[in-house]
Amino acid sequence: MKYPSLRTKRSTPKKAKLKSPESVNAVVKSICDIMRRSNCAGALQYVPELTWILFLRILDEREAHEAEEAAALGLHFVPSLKAPFRWRDWAAPDSLRRLNKDPAASVWTFVHTELLPHLKGLKTVRNATPRQKVISEIMAGVDRSRVDSEKNFCDILDKVHQISAETVDHTHVFTLSQVYEGLLLKMGEKGNDGGQFFTPREIIRVMVRVVDPKIGKTVYDPGCGTGGFLAQAFEYMRQKAGDKVTSVQLETLRRQTFYGREKDNAVYPIALANLVLHGIDEPHIWHGNSLSGQATYDGLFAGAPQFFDYVLMNPPFGGKEGKEAQTPFEYKTGSTQILFLQSVLKSMKSGSQCGIVLDEGVLFRANDAYVDLKRKLLEECDVYCIVSLPGGVFTSAGAGVKTNLVFFTKGRQTEKIWYYDLSDIKVGKKTPFTQQNFDDFFVQFPARASSPRSWTVDFLNNQQRALEKARPFHEKAAALFAEAETVEAALQEKKDVKKPNRAEIEVLDQKWKGLLRDARDSQSEAQTIEDSVYDLKAVNPNRVTETDRRTPAELLNVIATQGREADAALKRLQKLLQ
Repeated sequence: MKYPSLRTKRSTPKKAKLKSPESVNAVVKSICDIMRRSNCAGALQYVPELTWILFLRILDEREAHEAEEAAALGLHFVPSLKAPFRWRDWAAPDSLRRLNKDPAASVWTFVHTELLPHLKGLKTVRNATPRQKVISEIMAGVDRSRVDSEKNFCDILDKVHQISAETVDHTHVFTLSQVYEGLLLKMGEKGNDGGQFFTPREIIRVMVRVVDPKIGKTVYDPGCGTGGFLAQAFEYMRQKAGDKVTSVQLETLRRQTFYGREKDNAVYPIALANLVLHGIDEPHIWHGNSLSGQATYDGLFAGAPQFFDYVLMNPPFGGKEGKEAQTPFEYKTGSTQILFLQSVLKSMKSGSQCGIVLDEGVLFRANDAYVDLKRKLLEECDVYCIVSLPGGVFTSAGAGVKTNLVFFTKGRQTEKIWYYDLSDIKVGKKTPFTQQNFDDFFVQFPARASSPRSWTVDFLNNQQRALEKARPFHEKAAALFAEAETVEAALQEKKDVKKPNRAEIEVLDQKWKGLLRDARDSQSEAQTIEDSVYDLKAVNPNRVTETDRRTPAELLNVIATQGREADAALKRLQKLLQ
């Protein structure tokens, strides 16, 4: 379709310099306000819509900058998008399409009849580039805009256009990626189903710092949600390299480092956009059920390694999986966390490191698949650190469960586990959990020092003591099973005679069953003792508890005094009401 070049008078929004976090957030809030009145009532509706619009805005600006750099170096540059599909062609306030009166040339018509179909089909183009595949996947679930009218849609475009490298003063405000993370936080607020995809960023930053990923190594999240762990790992690795980072290292970071998997159709494109906005040009995210292995789209995961150097993740709390998801795993259970932990171990090689969020139940349960998997974990990996978090850390993400951060390295068995206890900290709206709560942790962590909040458990010694304690029960069980076998043989002989004595058979049968019962009980007792060492819950032996040393008479005196004060206050109130 040919679009007329007739321009009409239309005011172009001024590109005001955004010099503070408040000014950037004000623009974003104004965009969200328009969306809320335009058929996108909550964050779960307007964040996906804003994602693809914001992504196309930044993509156009980035490719324009890359084209300028290539021209300056005399290199050939092939953009992912060409006219009329670039932001500047249809969405910028001064674009011909936005200024034209002809309804056939309206931005609304163009977006729905040409732009969206073109972007969604990019991955099927012959020799499609990795970036074109990412664009296509981000747009895969967008059939049409959720905004209710062209007027509101154009108002949104105008405001999004203000957010750019040209207008945002990065010396004074958050980067655009941080602004976007603020939107993702709204998805994860209590009451939104999006909480299952959101891990508090202060927790992510701590976990990345502990694992300390290095450039040249791979980072993987098998349930990446909105991509928080991967994005933070990129920022950490890039900042740690500082000014000494080479162009080769940067290319490695942007194209060959970050891998993940995500099942949810709505969250998958958000993860891709989030990672691109952080500067990861090629996020290798596999779309599908990570546990069953059924892929929806695996084109971005082509060439991914079988094993990864660093694994960071937060498996869904309390999830239940069917038989299909359990099939690939050694320990069959419906628990999503147990299945994901097995998946993590499969993705690691000797020397690989992992930081994972696990709820309290996984640590203390001593039955069935839980013990079997923890035994495998402790035999194959060095679980070197467990951090016990307060109960309210994940409340803002819609989950009130008690959680722990577990860190381990594959390739050597666990000998000692260093614990750090933050469980006594009160977390609420007015007292949020911040990175400052980890200041002392990072002081103690290098030496695994003992403190009022930290201690070391000698797992191997505890395991040996448990085996010694269980040995008499095993020996007793073995003796009882042997005696039961002898009685069973005698019982069979009594049954085989031509005229069996029913009374004798009954006595022997009861004795045989009693011996088996006692043997199994003894065997069970031995197993309980041995399994007890796999209760990994943090129990702080150094916590000081305050004891009220007042005598009963003193306590009664305090109660009486408070009673008199209450009576006096009540009398004053009654006088005021007369």
